Parts: sequence; structure tokens; C-alpha cells
Amino acid sequence: MPNTIDFAPQIAQELNLAAHHVANVIHLFDEGATIPFIARYRKEMTGTMNEENVAAVQKRLEQLIELQKRKESVIASIREQEKLTPELEQKILNAKTLQEVEDLYLPYKPKRRTRAAIAREKGLEPLAAQIMAQNVDFVDRLAARYVNAGKGVNDIEEALQGAKDIMAEWVSENINGRNRIRKIFHIQGDISSAVVKGKEEEGKTYQQYFDFREPISQAPSHRLLALFRAEEEGMVKLKIKVDDDFVLNSLESIFLKNDNQSSELVREAIADSWKRLLEPSAIIIRRRPTKPPSASSPRISNNCSSPPLWAKSASSPSTRVSVQAAKWWS
Repeated sequence: MPNTIDFAPQIAQELNLAAHHVANVIHLFDEGATIPFIARYRKEMTGTMNEENVAAVQKRLEQLIELQKRKESVIASIREQEKLTPELEQKILNAKTLQEVEDLYLPYKPKRRTRAAIAREKGLEPLAAQIMAQNVDFVDRLAARYVNAGKGVNDIEEALQGAKDIMAEWVSENINGRNRIRKIFHIQGDISSAVVKGKEEEGKTYQQYFDFREPISQAPSHRLLALFRAEEEGMVKLKIKVDDDFVLNSLESIFLKNDNQSSELVREAIADSWKRLLEPSAIIIRRRPTKPPSASSPRISNNCSSPPLWAKSASSPSTRVSVQAAKWWS
């Protein structure tokens, strides 16, 4: 873990403050000084920063410390699995956000016993890799080699289904695909709400959201935040929806490499990945910053422990509204 002072140059650049003043503020925090104390009684050390400036430094410092701790934890986990390469380690160390770190970690993150994990136990991962390469046209002949009743693969159909389960998981873990979906939610997503049955009277404050729908790209931040509050208070249910065909076409442009029987199975795996693994993940809505706070707006709540599926700029340039993909990041 780097010394906290080491974060001073980055924070200074992001907040447009002098690096030595930021370093002094961090040193004072390390000594236990409070924001009011630093702003009022250590002006000679801070370049006369006000409380908002000092609070912005503190907030960004906390984010960077948490990011660094997560990097170290992820690297240790992958190293323990004996899967850490110098290239992967460098990518993790260079990651600028927790979202990037978690995306890199996802293929190595310990998983529950998923359909893909069961298929791997049956020895079907090599079959999935061959199909994913899309160089084979006669997939039945290929799959026949993996039929093994002793391993629970009773016929060709079961072998191919297991291979598709593995490919679906690969699709859901692909960084390019996940980034593509984030952009689609941002640009094309619709947010809708409906009143929770029995809450019509209690939730009168949110009556305008009892039957509501609007494109995310057109929704002002105050409306989104009101929707989030209404859901948190149990008055409405929220849904985020994008066009399925558009998403599938976008994912297919990444993963389809040919036009043969293998490609058709990959296409089926993509559709399964979207409906079973990716789309259901977009169910928890929350507000969080996705870029560092500015010195003029430090009071943004920090929840950088989990990255968003999509993010939409709110009225303040330093805030974002996001949907957290619960299953992706849990």
C-alpha cells in the first residue's frame, strides 16, 4: 500500500490544487486533524483552502485508498490461483476505477456452482473453446467425442448445451461486451416505475411516478433521484429496459466470426447470456459518483465499492446516476 502522501500529485491535478498544499492536507489528516481545523487554523500550510476544498481532498483520498486496497486484494486472489501474469498484474495496477478492476477480476473471481461450472466439471470446456473459435461446421461430430455417461454427458445434445453454458459465461465476462452494454443503457435505456400494490395512499407524494416511463437520456437528475427515493421507500418498483435486438446485434458484432454451425451455437449462447446473465443483473438502482469530485463540489457521497452497469451524467458535472449490476459485482 503506497504512503498516503503519494496520492497528492494525482489529487492535486484532478482538483486543480497545488501539489504541496494537498500533501500538507493529507499529512494533517494522517495526524488526526479535522476539516474545520485544517481550513481555519492551517491556512499557511494549505494555501488558504476553504472547507470545501479540504473536504474534496479528503473524499478523493478515501476513494484512492479504497481503490488501491481493492487492487492489492484482487492481485493476491489471482496470484493464489496461480493465474496471475505480469501483463494482467500491470493492467490491474494501471486501472483508474474500481469498475476497471472488477472487470479484470471477473473471470478469476470465485464463483458459485453455475451451469458453466457444472459443464466444466463434465470436461466440456475444450468443446466450448472449439465452437467459440467458429472454425468447425459439423458440430455434432465434434460434440460426439465428448459424450460420456460416466461424466453425466449422455448424448450430443447435452454436450452442446454444456458448451453453450460455458460460452454464455464467457460472453457475460467479456470486458468489451460489458462496456458496450453500459453505453447502450446510457444512450438507449428507458426507466419506468409502477406503484407497489397497497401503497397508493401512503405514497401520494410520489403519485406522478405510479405509472411513469421516460428515456434515461432525457430524464433530469432531480427526477431520477426522486424515482430512486420512491423505490427506496418501497412506494414504487423501477425497471430499466433497453431494446433486446439492439443489444444482441451489438454483442454479436463482437463475438460472431463466421457463418457456420459453430457460429449459430455461439449466437444462441449470446442470446442466453443476455437474457439469463446480463439483463437480470440490471436490477439495483443507486446514485454514485463515477468521476473524482471537484474542489467546488465535495459533498458527493462516495460509493465506489461497486461499479455501475451504465452511468448517466446528472446536472452536476461531478455526479452520475447509475445502475449497479448486482450479480456482476457481487
